[in-house]
Amino acid sequence: MKAWQVEAWGEPSSLKVGEVELPAVGPGQVRIRHHAAGLNFFDLLQVRGQYQIKPPFPFTPGAECAGVIEALGEGVTGWKVGDRVMALCLQNGFAELSNVPVTHVFALPSDWSFAEGAAYPIIYHTGWYALHRRARLQAGETLLVHAGASGVGMAAIQLGKAMGARVIATASTEAKRDFAKRVGADEVIDYTEATWPDEVKTLTKGRGANVVYDPVGGDAFDLSTKCIASEGRLLVIGFASGRIPSIAANRILIKNFDVIGAVWGAYALPRPTYLAEAQQAISTLHPRPHVLHQYAFAELVSALEDLDHRRVIGKAVLLHP
Repeated sequence: MKAWQVEAWGEPSSLKVGEVELPAVGPGQVRIRHHAAGLNFFDLLQVRGQYQIKPPFPFTPGAECAGVIEALGEGVTGWKVGDRVMALCLQNGFAELSNVPVTHVFALPSDWSFAEGAAYPIIYHTGWYALHRRARLQAGETLLVHAGASGVGMAAIQLGKAMGARVIATASTEAKRDFAKRVGADEVIDYTEATWPDEVKTLTKGRGANVVYDPVGGDAFDLSTKCIASEGRLLVIGFASGRIPSIAANRILIKNFDVIGAVWGAYALPRPTYLAEAQQAISTLHPRPHVLHQYAFAELVSALEDLDHRRVIGKAVLLHP
């Protein structure tokens, strides 16, 4: 099969397409022929060797996919060859095929495209784990979502609204703020303005945000501590800004708020039943990804460069021939 491969840490331009042999489908696995693969910011970090997961060389990145089941491993029930699915492949998304544990496979809704399916698993499962399990977001609370026009931001906005929260989203451009409003944000703020924490406090009548969803880190994290409510929860999702922030513990003490890590994969993947349970819960909220950027298989380098330069709004996917 054809696959994009990382042979050494580097920029996206160092990726190469080659012929790779896929092992036989194993017990408890299904083989999926990909029609689309989701693109995530951590794919870029993984190519550069800046992500916490560093597979041995050579490897094929791409953590989520959608396609058709081509083969079933021993012991697999409930699926058949030809079923349309979306899946957490974790690697090999940027290849033609992958062997995926059956616990990581979900049915693709009949009215969804493969592109939508490939855009779904990472961002919605991350959002549900962070907002539901870690922050315990309640109806009537205010949720502040940073990078509201990104994939993870879009999912957090949609899930937060479905959970009954008032959602304030931040984004850097008018186009991105318009997108955040379209996917459900009640209010949008330009986080390039240094006074944005004051806007949050004004919108919440001085109380601040009950929950902050922060995939950005850096200044976004620092300034969020100025507009978080007493007994608020600041969710650490990632560091897309490139700077890992730190905080003086006395600030946490004085303002009475929690700083909460939300590493979805570390919690979900060792628990065989959790993904299905989470998927069932998420599906009752009916979120649907907005895929504004679709790239041909041969355009992976350009796609990752667009992610790097913040040119992607919503979710981007790689289409397989």
